[in-house]
Amino acid sequence: MRAAANAPPPRARVSFYFDLASPWTYLAAERVDRHFADVRWRPVVPGALAPEDGDERARSALEQRAAELHMPLVWPETWPTAGRRAVRVASLAAERGRAAPFVLAASRLAFCGGYDVDDPEALAEAAAAAGLGLDECLQAAGDVSRDGPLEQAGRRLFAQGADGLPALVVGRTVFCGEHRLAEAAAKADGRRFTVSPPLRRIEG
Repeated sequence: MRAAANAPPPRARVSFYFDLASPWTYLAAERVDRHFADVRWRPVVPGALAPEDGDERARSALEQRAAELHMPLVWPETWPTAGRRAVRVASLAAERGRAAPFVLAASRLAFCGGYDVDDPEALAEAAAAAGLGLDECLQAAGDVSRDGPLEQAGRRLFAQGADGLPALVVGRTVFCGEHRLAEAAAKADGRRFTVSPPLRRIEG
């Protein structure tokens, strides 16, 4: 009984919601993989959560943030319009428990190498890094029936209080944006963190 009383509280469930076409996902994914020992990677089609990544002000902010993180950032010619085929493959990778290596490989190809993330060769390379077969990868990329659940996931996240991607949900608390990752990690570890802006909470 004494050992049970002294046991640490159970860790909150952590989910990482991402849009594979967004460079903010690329900037976050590299650190999510290091900050969290157990996290669910959840691809979504953003819908109402879509950031305005395409304008020059957003592009400048992304370049500045990448420089702060000492990460390379290369703009694919197809950005910001590409990504639907890639997120379908990400949903397959998530089903197989291989979303993290797929997302890391695909986002590096896109935003370190400047490749079109929807190009079959880029998808095949990312799928190979995640241990997915080529045939199932290409089949998933063209499977429009995957779009509905991905769009629904985006709507549910928006209804929970999220207003942008990527987002981390720790227990019942939503952290929106790549810059909130350290706060989310502190929350998951039960550590104190000076928060600005205030956290969004899910009621219910």
